[in-house]
Amino acid sequence: KVKSEIIGSIDEAFLEKLRAGDVFILGGNKYVFRFASGMTAQVVPTTDRSPTVPSWFSEMLPLSFDLSLEIQKFRKYMEEKFKQKKSKTEILKFINKYLYLNKNAANSMYEYFKEQYSFAEIPHEKKLLIEFYKEYDKNYVIFHSLYGRRVNDVLSRAIAYAISRLQHRDVEIGINDHGFYISSRDKKKIQVLRAFSLLKSKELSQIMAMAIDKTEVLKRRFRHCATRSLMILRQYKGVRKRVGRQQVSSMILLSAVKRISENFPILKEARREVLEDLMDIENATKILKQIEQGKIKIKQISTTLPSPFSLNLVSQGFTDAFKMEDKIEFLRKMHKQLLNKIK
Repeated sequence: KVKSEIIGSIDEAFLEKLRAGDVFILGGNKYVFRFASGMTAQVVPTTDRSPTVPSWFSEMLPLSFDLSLEIQKFRKYMEEKFKQKKSKTEILKFINKYLYLNKNAANSMYEYFKEQYSFAEIPHEKKLLIEFYKEYDKNYVIFHSLYGRRVNDVLSRAIAYAISRLQHRDVEIGINDHGFYISSRDKKKIQVLRAFSLLKSKELSQIMAMAIDKTEVLKRRFRHCATRSLMILRQYKGVRKRVGRQQVSSMILLSAVKRISENFPILKEARREVLEDLMDIENATKILKQIEQGKIKIKQISTTLPSPFSLNLVSQGFTDAFKMEDKIEFLRKMHKQLLNKIK
């Protein structure tokens, strides 16, 4: 709703992902999410801000952590081939042998990696690339963390929470399986690297418990847990309760439970569901531990255009506002600019 006017409907799984200030598209118009009450999301229309959440976000299955590591391994092999100045024929032969691709697919992959290597650097299992990019009045800090969306959800939220404590400000977050970005329109510089350096593997669980404390995802998961434990009844004396009424009851219960104890069993289970089932805090902790041990090096670069590996991530929200032919044209123009820059 915009105030009292109903403008449409979204899936609850999509609502779970939203944070206050997120921009999404509904019916061709852009809206800023403010808060949710029961099964109603309050939004305000906007024209000057780009969407931060793609419309298909809740429907896409996340990439598994194990498969992510295998892709990272392949990236490392590709970087080594380019560093050794192997010929295109040799690299195509390696791609075919490693991935069993047809000629066209192998060539597309070669060109994609070649452009990334020529323009910036190839991130891989031993190198986390952090890319600084500015677009008009908006600053992006892009983390090329190919660990799957569940791990990236943890890392991005933890960094955003650390920034909010450090600088007392909110930032925009964009996530996909290949990485995430932190962005802001403020002239004041975001201290992303300082916030990232403050994250310690031993403290990640505590930080994330605080980071998700007032989010929609915890409120919704608490309702499921409270319903399963019969704290909230779906049906009483033959009368079925609407889901919206159940959600309102769960929010009242949630605030009461927090006053009793932060370790209340149903609240603990809701947190566990969010951090372990919906997100992947275990593998996110492993990544931080490897960074602390020096097994994963951090490399910073600054670019005037988003690199080939980050283009999809940066553009994933606002390309929803384009028609398909405009989207293709936009990507062609961006690709042409990249090639000109490489030359």
